[in-house]
Amino acid sequence: MLRKHIPNFITCLNIFSGSVAVYLAFNGNYGAAFLAILLAAVFDFLDGLAARLLKAYSNMGKELDSLADMISFGLAPGALVFTLLKDTAINDWLPFVGFIIPVFSGLRLAKFNTDTRQSSSFLGLAVPANAIFWAGLIYSYSDFLVINVWIELALLPIFCFLMVSEIPMFALKIKNFKWSDNRIQYVFLIGLILLFLVLQKNAFAAIIVWYIVLSVFNSLSWSKNEQSKVVN
Repeated sequence: MLRKHIPNFITCLNIFSGSVAVYLAFNGNYGAAFLAILLAAVFDFLDGLAARLLKAYSNMGKELDSLADMISFGLAPGALVFTLLKDTAINDWLPFVGFIIPVFSGLRLAKFNTDTRQSSSFLGLAVPANAIFWAGLIYSYSDFLVINVWIELALLPIFCFLMVSEIPMFALKIKNFKWSDNRIQYVFLIGLILLFLVLQKNAFAAIIVWYIVLSVFNSLSWSKNEQSKVVN
């Protein structure tokens, strides 16, 4: 049936958008590359939604989705960091450290695909979130990062670690509209709106940082509650 191929077609659009983003990144067109990565993220959301609505799940779709994510959210942000570091002119080899992003993205995707604990939430930072952070950061602050290259070099190992870490990260899926069942998601959305109002088009990197901070806080809060139950 035709409908079973619709999610895979949308995933192919993800691959196409990610490939365009890689080309644009290598050519130093940070704004357009950022938009292409955002478009890939939209397709990444829509293919899963289409698969659920049409009940068109397949092993091929799962593998294709991971390959798409590797290009759009692994190689594309790596290309952005590589190109930006080339502008620093510190040395010829430094820009290649940007490619640790696709390396750790691959590790993250392989871990996610084989980890049954991540069906309703995540352990570690998802690759689309990592890609949006880097694309948004470079789009908004490329001139600042070229001058202060140490910031970029410090953030690289931190975000690579976050992708393969065991830190719980909440999912954005809202099953119903009750505050009690979706408190963390609603708090995130409120912060997201405020960041957009203040930073506007420069808000994307800050939104991912807000998501990480909120996830860590939520995890620590949950751990304390569980320990309290054990003591009581």
